[in-house]
Amino acid sequence: MKTHRISSNLTLFFKFFLPIFWVVFFGAFTVVVFAYNHEFYGNIPGSAMRWGTFLFYAGGVAAIALTLWRLKRVETGEDFFYITDYFRHRKYPFAGVAKISENNLVLIKIVNIHFKVAGTFGKRIFFIASGQSYRNFLREHPELEAAWLGEDD
Repeated sequence: MKTHRISSNLTLFFKFFLPIFWVVFFGAFTVVVFAYNHEFYGNIPGSAMRWGTFLFYAGGVAAIALTLWRLKRVETGEDFFYITDYFRHRKYPFAGVAKISENNLVLIKIVNIHFKVAGTFGKRIFFIASGQSYRNFLREHPELEAAWLGEDD
């Protein structure tokens, strides 16, 4: 069975490296700010610095959990999507897809796959599209592109 990856190679970087680096670096910074318990950090009162740092850290972890950690790697076969979060691997038939939507950000394209029925990864997954591979997949399956990208909510 031959599969084609349609998600970007950057998925691994955005899903693991960037979040782990951010959590460790800013987590250590937050611990240091609380551990040294200075009255002032420059012109910033110590209490405001500690709570500001904690809220920045907690907000960042929440944002990462709601976005980057939810990214998936997606490959396609003859009639299936093969989706993984690098720990679990699942196979979804093309017929189970309700629609696909795309969001173009500055340098990347985020693709959302909406399923008719919720599976292991839920009713919707998203991934960073690999420009050329994703376009080739849509070009090879014009009937799927018309059915999926042509629908509105």
